[in-house]
Amino acid sequence: MRLVILLLLLLQQMHLGNAPWTEVSVSLPAPSNVSISSFNMEHTLSFLPGADSPDSSRFEVQVVRLSKKSWKAVAACSALTAGQTCNLTRVFKDPLEQFRARVRAFTAGQTSSWTVSSAFHPLSDTVLGPPDVVVSGCGNCLLLRVRPSIWTQQIGLSMDLVINVKRTRDGAQFILTRPYEEEVEIPYLQRGVEYCVTVTVKTLFNDNSGPSDAHCAFTSPPPSHSLSVVYGLLGAFCALLLLLLLIGSFVCSGQLSVRGLRRRLPTTLSYFLLKVQDVGAAPPELSGDTLATLLHKEGSADCLLPDH
Repeated sequence: MRLVILLLLLLQQMHLGNAPWTEVSVSLPAPSNVSISSFNMEHTLSFLPGADSPDSSRFEVQVVRLSKKSWKAVAACSALTAGQTCNLTRVFKDPLEQFRARVRAFTAGQTSSWTVSSAFHPLSDTVLGPPDVVVSGCGNCLLLRVRPSIWTQQIGLSMDLVINVKRTRDGAQFILTRPYEEEVEIPYLQRGVEYCVTVTVKTLFNDNSGPSDAHCAFTSPPPSHSLSVVYGLLGAFCALLLLLLLIGSFVCSGQLSVRGLRRRLPTTLSYFLLKVQDVGAAPPELSGDTLATLLHKEGSADCLLPDH
């Protein structure tokens, strides 16, 4: 009888020894921070080993469709090491389905408990890449040319553009939401002013799109300071040239003589001019009668007549 019992125990031990990764005890620390991230429909599971996990620990991944409740092992992620991730893009083939994933640690004779992720919906949880944007000025407006990422176009049944417009000189900004078009005009802006624009695409099922880089442009060419200086100098040169021509014409016609000036100046000024021709001569003193006579003559039409 003892022999039979010993044989049965021996067979049991042989069976357990031949079973791959047999669960002998659940004593390993469970993984933590099990999460699924996604960018442009590329899905990646990540996790952290449990505290004090031995270096020999390996990790396996299983997934489940929430509509079927049946867990399935992911063959490509059946023996991960600490720090590795699991690509679930091919596993999550149906973008309209919801999934969960779970991870546990194991060694040759030990396992941990499972750590389960949150529910993941590929269509709404993925982060869509930013659109390509080109900005140009159109007078008192900006013209935007927008091209969404390829995945945004594939899954977006309806798309809206969220446009952030910021004036460069003082940081004043506003936000517009427009239905998607390849070309969008932003009107009623200031002429000759620079604005910077970022664009985010929102779809019917997904609003996780990242914003584009800031693209800056002037509504119209700003006034050139150097050109204004050139125009000013040119105007001053023309005025000086005209003055020199006028003076030259007077000199050539002999009209710049003292007598010529006297004929064209008021009588009072001509009188003073003749008196101070000599260098150093003091201005003459006029008596009241003389000054009155001069002023009377200057105020009458006689001052317009030439001397005989």
